[in-house]
Amino acid sequence: MAANDLDLDALLRYAAANVPAFPPSPSNFTVSKFRHGQSNPTYLMQVGFGAAVKRYVLRKKPPGKLLQSAHAVEREFQVLQALSNHTLVPVPKVFCLCTDPSVIGTSFYIMEFLEGRIFVDPRLPGVEPASRRAIYQATVKALASLHSADVDAIGLGKYGRRENYCKRQVERWAKQYIASTGEGKPERNPKMFELIDWLQQHIPLEDSSGGATGLVHGDFRLDNLVFHPIEDRVISILDWELSTLGNQMCDVAYCSMPYITDLGADKDHLGKGMEHTGLPEGIPSLAEYVAEYCSSSGKPWPFAEWKFYIAFSLFRGASIYAGIYSRWTMGNASGGESARHAGDKANILIDNTWELVRQESVLPEHPPSGSFVAQDYFEGLARESEDQGFLKGEGKFVPSKRILELRNRLVKFMEDHIYPMEKEFYKLSESTSRWTVHPEEEKLKVLAKKEGLWNLFIPIDSAARVTKIIFDGTNQLQSDDTYNQLLGAGLSNLEYGYLCEIMGRSVWAPQVFNCGAPDTGNMEVLLRYGNKEQLLEWLIPLLEGRIRSGFAMTEPKVASSDATNIECSISRQGDSYIINGTKWWTSGAMDPRCRLLIVMGKTDFTAAMHKQQSMILVDIRTPGVHIKRPLTVFGYDDAPHGHAEVLFDNVCVPAKNILLGEGRGFEIAQGRLGPGRLHHCMRLIGAAERGMQITAERALSRTVFGKLIAEQGSFRSDIAKCRIELEKTRLLVLDAADQLDRLGNKKARGALAMAKVAAPNMALMVLDMAMQVHGGAGLSSDTCLAHLWATARTLRIADGPDEVHLGTIAKLELQRAKAKL
Repeated sequence: MAANDLDLDALLRYAAANVPAFPPSPSNFTVSKFRHGQSNPTYLMQVGFGAAVKRYVLRKKPPGKLLQSAHAVEREFQVLQALSNHTLVPVPKVFCLCTDPSVIGTSFYIMEFLEGRIFVDPRLPGVEPASRRAIYQATVKALASLHSADVDAIGLGKYGRRENYCKRQVERWAKQYIASTGEGKPERNPKMFELIDWLQQHIPLEDSSGGATGLVHGDFRLDNLVFHPIEDRVISILDWELSTLGNQMCDVAYCSMPYITDLGADKDHLGKGMEHTGLPEGIPSLAEYVAEYCSSSGKPWPFAEWKFYIAFSLFRGASIYAGIYSRWTMGNASGGESARHAGDKANILIDNTWELVRQESVLPEHPPSGSFVAQDYFEGLARESEDQGFLKGEGKFVPSKRILELRNRLVKFMEDHIYPMEKEFYKLSESTSRWTVHPEEEKLKVLAKKEGLWNLFIPIDSAARVTKIIFDGTNQLQSDDTYNQLLGAGLSNLEYGYLCEIMGRSVWAPQVFNCGAPDTGNMEVLLRYGNKEQLLEWLIPLLEGRIRSGFAMTEPKVASSDATNIECSISRQGDSYIINGTKWWTSGAMDPRCRLLIVMGKTDFTAAMHKQQSMILVDIRTPGVHIKRPLTVFGYDDAPHGHAEVLFDNVCVPAKNILLGEGRGFEIAQGRLGPGRLHHCMRLIGAAERGMQITAERALSRTVFGKLIAEQGSFRSDIAKCRIELEKTRLLVLDAADQLDRLGNKKARGALAMAKVAAPNMALMVLDMAMQVHGGAGLSSDTCLAHLWATARTLRIADGPDEVHLGTIAKLELQRAKAKL
C-alpha cells in the first residue's frame, strides 16, 4: 500500500539529517504502509543507493482528532531506546524521534527493519507441531524477558505509576469506551457498564500493593512479535503504544486471549478460543502456557486472581474495538476495511466476558506438571538468566528492584531505630518491670507502619482469601488504606525471605514489624483456616498489632514432637467446649498484650490417629486459664514475651471457636509448619550475618600476641568456613521458600526439612565462632551473641527436632530410589 498521505521529500530530508549512516544521496526512496495493525500507522521505508537497498520502519500517530493520551509514539520511542541500549530484551533499535508535525503531519519515529516472520493466526496453520510448541515457548520467554527489566536501572523509573494499575486501567478504558460511543457515535452496550462495575469490585489486592509491578507492554500478543526467519525464537517485540509501569499479570492474561476468544474465526466458531474449539497439535493448554510463564519469570501461580485478569483483558479489548469502529465511522481508522467489523467484535467480547465471569474458576488451583513445562526445565536452567533478559552475572535468587528497595528501607530502620535501642530493651528485660512493654517499642511499631514495613510476611493468596471472606467477595480493601497495609505488601515467601533475614539480626526486631513468632504462625492459621467471625474477632486485632498471641501444643508429660501423643482434652458440651490439660513452652503467653491462645488438643480419643486432634481459639482471660510460671532458655526468660507453662482447668469456650471443625487439628498443624516455620530459618540467616559482622569488626580492632586477630591464620580459616556454610544455607532456605511458592507445602516438605536442619546448625557454628573471638564478652549480655546463640539452639527443638526433619528427608530420598527399581 503506497503512502500517498506523506510528504516524501520532507521525510527524506529529515531522515538524511537524523538517521545515523543514512545513505547521503539515495537513487531511490519509497515508502509503503504495512497492512497489519490498526493502531499507529506503520510504514516500510526503502532507500536505494547503487545496487544496495537499506530498509527502515517508520511509525507515526494517525491523523485527525485523537483521544487524550492515545497513540503516544514519543513513549514508544522512549521505552524502545531504553530496552535496546540497556537490556537483552528483543526490541528493534530506534534511530530518531520527530515531534515536529510540519514534516509529515504528526509525530513519528524511525527504527531498524528486522527481517523475520510474523504469525497472525495463533493456531499457527501450516507449522509443524514441534515448531508450534517452540514458538509458544519462545513467546513466553520473550514476555518473561520483558518483565525482568529493571526499570529504575534503565531510566524508566518514572515511566508510569506503579500502584493501582488495574484500577486506573479500568477507569481509563471505561472513559475511552464512553468517548467512542453514544451521542452521534456507535450505540453503547449496557452490559459494558455492568462489567465495569464488576471489575472495579474485584481488583486484586496485589494491584494496590505493587506486588506484581514492573514494565508492562500493554498489547503483548503473538502477532506483535517478529520471529527469526528460520529459527523459532523472538527477535523483536513490536507495538509499544500502551506500555507503562503496572501489573505485569495483565500482559500474561492478554497474550492468553487466543485460548479464550477468536474474533477472526469463521461464523461457527466466532468468539470461541482454542480451549473451546480444540488445541492444534503442539500448542500447549492455557494452564501449561501460564505455568511456563510462571516458571520462566519466577512469578507465583495466579489461581485466585486469574478470572479478574482475563475479564479485564476481554473488557479492554472490547473498548479498543469500540474505539477502532468509532474511528472507522469518522474515516480515520488505520486498519482499513477490517475496521468495519470492530463494533461487532466489541459486543462479542462483552458477552464472552460475562460468560467467563459466571464460571466458578478459570484456572486449575495448582500448575500442571505436563511436558510443556517440565521437558526443557533442567536443560534451560543454565541459560535461564540470559533468555530472560537479566544482565550477565546475576543468579536465580536475585531480588527484584522492589524487594531491594524494601530491604534497604528495612536495613536503615534497623540501623536508625532497632540497634540503638537494644541495650534499653535488655535493661528493661532484666529489671523487676521486665513483664511490661517498653514504651519505645509501641512508638517504633507506629513508625514501621508509616514506613510500609508492617505485616510483610503475609502471602498474596492468604490476603486474597481474607479479602473475599470479610468483604463477601468484593475487594473493599482497594479504598481502605488501613486494611491495605494490614494485609502486607503482597510478597511471596521467597520475596519475604530477603526481608525476614534482616529482621533476624536482632531478637527485638520482628515484633516491631508485627512479624514475630508465634504471632505470624497464628495469623497464618487464621488467614488460611479462620471463618469470617473468627477473622473479625481475632485476626484483625493481631494484624493491627493491638494484641499478641500464643500457640499451646507442647505438653510436659509426653513427647510432643509426635503430635499424636498430646493428652489435652477438648470435650463438646452443648454449645461449648471444655478444655483440660497442661501445656508448656507456650511462647508469647507471658506478654501483657497476649489475648489469644490457639490450643491443640483431642476432641475424640477413639478416632483415627490423625483425626483425634483439633485446634480451638481461647481467650487467655477465660476462667480456668492459669499461667503457672515462665520458663527460661539457657537462663533467658525472654521477657516480656516469655515462654509459659499454662494450666487449662475446665476452661469453657464457645463451640464457634473451633478451627475448621473437629478432627482437623493435625491438618492445620501441617499447614502451619510451612511458611511460619520457614521464617525461623530466614531469621537465623540474619542472626548469623549479625554474628559475622560484629566478629569481623572485633577481629580488625583487637590485637593478640602481637597481631590483629584478623591476621591470625586460625581465625581466617574459621571465618572463611563460616561464610561458606552461611551462603550454602541461605541458598537452601531461599530454594525452600521458592518451592513453597511454586509447589505448595506438601511438595516442598523435603526442602523445608533440609532448611530447618541446616539453618540452626549453621547459625550455631557461626555464633560459636563469634563468641570465641569475643572471649568473655561473647558470653555476657554486653553483646547480642549469647542471646542469639540461645535462640538458635532452641530452634533445633522448637522448630521440630532435627531427628524428625532428618527422617522426612531420608524417607523422601528412599521413596525416589524405590520408584526407580
